[in-house]
Amino acid sequence: MDVIAHIVYNYAMDALTAFGLFAVSGMLVCYALDARSHWWGFGFAVFCLLGSAYGFLQGAWPFGLVEGIWAIIAARRWWIRRISN
Repeated sequence: MDVIAHIVYNYAMDALTAFGLFAVSGMLVCYALDARSHWWGFGFAVFCLLGSAYGFLQGAWPFGLVEGIWAIIAARRWWIRRISN
């Protein structure tokens, strides 16, 4: 039983890491499906914003800054695509 407890304790994911995994996975899915609908572009912008928050929360401010810029770019692309459809 100590072996299992050791594995769970050493390889468990904390809440912040799970949040980061959620944000980056969402970005990946939305980016892959972007051509199907402009709403996937909106999702990409939202997940970029979540990725930015993750970067700042975990102390990697350059990552947070770049993801914030990507969120702005993705939101602008979504807005332009939404108007043109």
